[in-house]
Amino acid sequence: MSGASPTTPDGTRGALSRRALLVAGSAAAVLPATALAGATPAHAAEGRAAPVEDAFDPLLDRARQLLTGGSFDGADPDFRAALTSLDTAAADLWQQLDRAAGRTALWADLSPVTDPGNFGQSYTRLRTVATAWATSGAALGGSPEVASALVAALRFLHDTAYNAAKRESGNWWFWEIGAPRALLDSCVLLRGRIPSADLAAYLATVDRFCPDADRRTNSPTLAETGANRADKAVIVALRGLLGRDTARVALARDGLSDVRDGGRSSLFRYASSGDGFYPDGSFVQHGSVAYTGTYGNVLLGGAAYLIALLAGSTWSVDDPQVSVIYEAVERSFAPVLFDGLMMDAVRGRAISRERAVDHVDGAATVSSIVLLATGAPAGYAARWRSLAKGWIERNRSTPYTALASLPQLVRAKALLEDPSLPAAGRSTGHFVFADMDRVVHRCPRWAFALSLSSRRIAAYEAGNGENLHGWYTGDGMTYLYGGDDPAQFGDGFWPTVDPYRLPGTTVDTRRRADLGTGGGTSTYRPVNAVAGGAVLDGRYGASAMELAAQGSTLRARKSWFFLDDAVLALGSGITAGDGRTVETIVENRSLHASGTARLLVDGVRRSTALGGPAENRTARWAHIEGVGGYVFPGRTSLHTLREQRTGSWRDLNTGADTGGSTTPLSRRYLTLWLDHGMSPTAASYAYTLLPGASAAATAAWQLSRPVHIVANDAEVQAVEARRLGLTAVTFWQPGSAAGITSSGPASVLVRRRPGSLSVAVADPGRTQTTLTLRLPFAARSVVSADDTVRVTPGRRPVLTVTVGGSRGHTHRAELR
Repeated sequence: MSGASPTTPDGTRGALSRRALLVAGSAAAVLPATALAGATPAHAAEGRAAPVEDAFDPLLDRARQLLTGGSFDGADPDFRAALTSLDTAAADLWQQLDRAAGRTALWADLSPVTDPGNFGQSYTRLRTVATAWATSGAALGGSPEVASALVAALRFLHDTAYNAAKRESGNWWFWEIGAPRALLDSCVLLRGRIPSADLAAYLATVDRFCPDADRRTNSPTLAETGANRADKAVIVALRGLLGRDTARVALARDGLSDVRDGGRSSLFRYASSGDGFYPDGSFVQHGSVAYTGTYGNVLLGGAAYLIALLAGSTWSVDDPQVSVIYEAVERSFAPVLFDGLMMDAVRGRAISRERAVDHVDGAATVSSIVLLATGAPAGYAARWRSLAKGWIERNRSTPYTALASLPQLVRAKALLEDPSLPAAGRSTGHFVFADMDRVVHRCPRWAFALSLSSRRIAAYEAGNGENLHGWYTGDGMTYLYGGDDPAQFGDGFWPTVDPYRLPGTTVDTRRRADLGTGGGTSTYRPVNAVAGGAVLDGRYGASAMELAAQGSTLRARKSWFFLDDAVLALGSGITAGDGRTVETIVENRSLHASGTARLLVDGVRRSTALGGPAENRTARWAHIEGVGGYVFPGRTSLHTLREQRTGSWRDLNTGADTGGSTTPLSRRYLTLWLDHGMSPTAASYAYTLLPGASAAATAAWQLSRPVHIVANDAEVQAVEARRLGLTAVTFWQPGSAAGITSSGPASVLVRRRPGSLSVAVADPGRTQTTLTLRLPFAARSVVSADDTVRVTPGRRPVLTVTVGGSRGHTHRAELR
């Protein structure tokens, strides 16, 4: 969906995102199956019984209810606030709508209306007004004047800009997804008001640009995948219902499963390459971009919408592989949602969208999950509802109830007010999404995300004026989430942060040209093979990335080791020959508009003055109030800077329908970095991040050194947490560390406890067929081992691991 925006330009409260609006108010109550009078049971993809004629109207009523929310308690403050928000947005659009006979556009700022972005947004705005007209208790509700104006406006767009005689130009998405979906939603809302001849013309237009979910209309050999397929399936279903066309509705349902091509692009099939959900929880779109939080949610929302819309009808979704979508809720989405926020590491170029920040995309995902629960098996649904309740209740800085539309609130309020439903706590564990080069580490009080890239997964995606400064977002950027500062990345972070100093990255300080200024979208995949890691006991992790900087000779070997209360970051082999300074960014923390968080370096309070020159002091440890501690081995030259930065969303995004405002934003930042000098050779770094730790605990860690750095060079990086009995190693080549020997590059974790020995190993470079490990701890027998692991017990056990074809995933063995 190149250039598609997950925000609606009219700014309606219900539009958690423009893409989310494609499932339009997905939290509305769904009509019971018994309302579908005469509907026959679901059958296999072929040979289904023909539906009776009266099956269409109940489903169209259901589609309308999914847009308006149906009935609700207008006295409830949350519903009242949502209705006020809808009224405000719709009233503004209504007042500005040009209703003159000789008009050339519907809104002055969307002219010329023949531009795809402009007619696409015009349909979206009309849908907002139509939603207000059709919503119980809304100020414009039921107005004959409004209804007539909407009917005339739809006719104007058809006659002037979007009809079956037109040829696609500009961004295909507006022609094939954006405009037809908003048009059909409007037709659902205005059903009975639109003349039959007009409706027939609109359906013919949809048939021209989105005849099925299987192919890209402007490129018929291109099979639709992922989110685009889900979007188109919804469009075809609505077109079929409005046209009372049984074959079209069946075509929509079958599009989810890709019946046409034997399931090759089915949404209910795990991918092994390219777009879709992967068994490890990864989600990829556009071939190489980690996109769980944007396109993944669109797919989830589209599937949830159709499952709910068609439930109990002849066309109900009954593909036995629909469990792929069900499993994705806890496997793909839950790990990257923190208190209802969607982690930016999996939102791609959407990080540059002013109206789609992390809490907005997070709320959209929660809404999709709650809707999916209406049609899922009871076991799944109960767990998801509990998760959703926890996410909603914990997010108090940007409350879900202030973001959700009326139909979303209907469903959310039902679970929030259910005393028998417990709110699930924060999930914990270590997650390696090997198929999208992302790592997430979750502890009870905080979470940490790591964004990597390789020759398989893009470092960034940009295009259509979006994500202009995304240069380093996939170069090992780290995201620290804590309950004390949930707005860290959602409060003007991206337009104000120094894009050359993103946390966790090692960068050549050269100036960069804006990305994505042309039409279409593009990605950049670096040449390195290594990106990923291993996970042990679902709790500890070892990850690595070989940095091969774009447009620079900079190379570096970076590792991260994850413990219960700490993340250790090691870098080695940092080499460049371009005559520029190279830096590693330890932290770049937003203090928001007026924060004055205290910075201590070796216990000494540093200045809180803004705008002064950067300080450079040798340090053993540092502490940022409200964030945590940073510990360095020995004495490290640490640069610190407290500054106020100003920028605008327009600096990052000039997209046709996603472009940001030019309003200046100012935020304060505390930046900590290490300077490797100009054109360094074999430079290195090491630091430990202690999220949420007090200054006293940070100082104590520095003195006690509970984790020992065993090695940090271009051959091997390794740490030992002796109290845990844990050793974690990145082997960059055959070698030994802490008594562990590897025959080749690998991520290795070994934990020794009384009577047991646990081993986890992965090949994050995917360059080998087998790996041989020799351990320094005796083991007399094998308790369990993956089929890919062969163990020879003894005084120095040997593990032979078949890593070929495993796509960087972890292999495990338990010995004693």
